[in-house]
Amino acid sequence: MPQVRFFTFLSPEITPLLTQYAPPGFEVSIHTGNLPDEEKIPLVREADFLILFPAQISERVLRSARCLKLIQLVAAGYDSLDVSLCQELGIPVANNGGANSIDVAEHTISLILGFYRRLIELDRNVRTDRWRDIDTGLSTYTINGKTVGIVGLGNIGRRVAHLLRAFGARILYYDQYPPASNIESELGVTRMALEDLLRESDIVTVHLPLTGETRGIIGSHELSLMKSTAVLVNTCRGPIVDEIALTEVLREGRLLGAALDVLAQEPTAPDNPLLKLNNVLLTPHVAGVTYDTWTRRGEFVFQNLQRVWEGEPPLAVVQESQ
Repeated sequence: MPQVRFFTFLSPEITPLLTQYAPPGFEVSIHTGNLPDEEKIPLVREADFLILFPAQISERVLRSARCLKLIQLVAAGYDSLDVSLCQELGIPVANNGGANSIDVAEHTISLILGFYRRLIELDRNVRTDRWRDIDTGLSTYTINGKTVGIVGLGNIGRRVAHLLRAFGARILYYDQYPPASNIESELGVTRMALEDLLRESDIVTVHLPLTGETRGIIGSHELSLMKSTAVLVNTCRGPIVDEIALTEVLREGRLLGAALDVLAQEPTAPDNPLLKLNNVLLTPHVAGVTYDTWTRRGEFVFQNLQRVWEGEPPLAVVQESQ
């Protein structure tokens, strides 16, 4: 009987939405993620599978495992996990295989629309008897006809491209590892060098994993290439964008604005200057989290575990971050 240990901070109302997909015969025990290592070690020592949300486990606990066949992440991101150590120990690591890509893609569109149409301010004005304080004819915009640059055309980037087509946007993308040509034609996207994409885009939306290669990939030089009328959207990881450089260009009006679901430090410090800028729309790293996401994630997680138990290679295996 496969022994599965699930370490998580999810509420008891959410975890059953995932674990309902456990195959018959799988013994799943759920534990809070902040258990001390002394309590985790005996749980992990003889476990066949480890499910993590978030992707955090200490070296000491990992080295105690004798039977682990897979560490399965409920999230897409894996930058908090020592993947190189897992590889050293011969333990494959899989993320959620894009199970939350729908959620992140829809949130990305929401951020663009929320910023372009000034929805937060308009709602606030209606509630405070300032019905027409904003001249939307001078200060709001449509996606239709705009050029959108997608940085990273993985599962999420592709879904964003698919949604943007319905809005009538021209779609460019940059990816160090481009997909097959048929994907480009299906999505109607054009590959460009990153600098060219930044120069041409009215909206730049970033969808990359955080690795040594991608950390700070949008820095002061890259921001300087963008149009002064452009908007930067980030729903992946905060450190992919140089936050100090971004704050400077936003403060000086060298960008129209930014819509950010992620920041370099989370929760961010109360004195973060981004919080004081009117041309920034912020959400608290929730792009991938909706009620509907858990069933998709749970289905993928347990299908992957069953594959491995039956002798098949796992899907969505991640590699060491550089």
